[in-house]
Formats: sequence, C-alpha cells, structure tokens
Amino acid sequence: MSRLLDTGLEQLTAIVSKMGDAAEKTVRTAITGFMEGRDVNEEVQELSDMLVTMTVSVEDKAFELIVKYQPVASDLRIINSYMKIAYDFERYGRYAWDISLTHQKFAPSKKCVYQLDLMEKMAEKTLQMVSGSIEALRDNDGEMAKSLAETENEVDKIYSSYLDKLADAPPSASNIICNLLVARYLERIADHATYVGEAIYYIATGEKVILR
Repeated sequence: MSRLLDTGLEQLTAIVSKMGDAAEKTVRTAITGFMEGRDVNEEVQELSDMLVTMTVSVEDKAFELIVKYQPVASDLRIINSYMKIAYDFERYGRYAWDISLTHQKFAPSKKCVYQLDLMEKMAEKTLQMVSGSIEALRDNDGEMAKSLAETENEVDKIYSSYLDKLADAPPSASNIICNLLVARYLERIADHATYVGEAIYYIATGEKVILR
C-alpha cells in the first residue's frame, strides 16, 4: 500500500527536478552570453533568484515530510540528499549570475574572451557536467553521477592551463580580471556538479563517496 510519505517524496522529487532544469538554463544562458559578448545579466539574475526561491520550497517540503511522517533511515537519506542537491543547484545559479555580472561590469555588450579555445573547452566541459548531473538525478543513476569526477578533473586541468596563459597575457588588466573571474566561476560550477553526483550516488546506492 502506498504511503502518504511516498506521495510527499514524489512531490519533493518533482521540485528538485524542475530546479535542475532551471539551473541548467541559468548556467547555459550565462555562458552563452559571455562567449557571444551579449549582456544577459538581467535574465540570469531573475533565473538565479528563482532558484533561491525553489531551494526554500525544497527545504520547506523536506521539513514537512520529516515532521509529519517521521521517515525511516532510507527515506531520510533521500530527503537529506535532495536538500543538498537543491543547494548545489542554487550555487549553479549564483555562479552563473556572477559570470553575467562580471561580463556586464568589465565588457558590456562586447566579447572579452581571452584564449578562446581554452575558454570554450572549459565552458563545454562545465555544461557537460551540469547536464550530466541533472540526467543522473532524473534517472537515479549512481554510476553516471560517479563519472562526473572524471570530467571535473578535466575542468581542473583546463583551469590550471588557463591560469598559466593569463599569467603571460598581454591584454588590459580589466580583460584579464574578467576572464580570470569567469574561469573561476566555471571551475566552481564544475565542483558543485560533483557534489550533486555524490548526493545522487548516495541516494542510488546508500554509499557515501567523495568525487573531488
């Protein structure tokens, strides 16, 4: 017989899933705007604020389920993991907003990308991790979640190479700062994708892993 708690968990899952879609849209919008030299700060800020509101909804729903139904350990594992995932999705949005805000401050309405090939590669890998984390969540796929660590290592290597290039960069100081900050925000989004992966793996297997 279906438990009332199960209905609540389904509702919680739906909120987190919608959050994932919104988080991916936020990151993709910010990165595309930066790469194309378009000011998308207002749009990204609205999406980021929406993710903050959705995080509160996840927390409220989670506490409601705990108070009302006194879930057992396996249910608590899911509830706790969803709260962590919601926070990481919120961070996706916050760093995406940082990217669009940095672009607006330092190079409004124009491209300021330095070392285009490295930045494109880092952006692509980061988006791949964001998409992968959301797909793993939707499919409850522990192995896919675990594989995010491999891509995160690639992002870290690209980030390190990019810092080396910036150290010898001839562009203006403002351009260097802009690109340095964007690269750092991409690296942080990738980190949070691995945190999501850890939570998903815990939900799927009951085992805790560290993917960083």
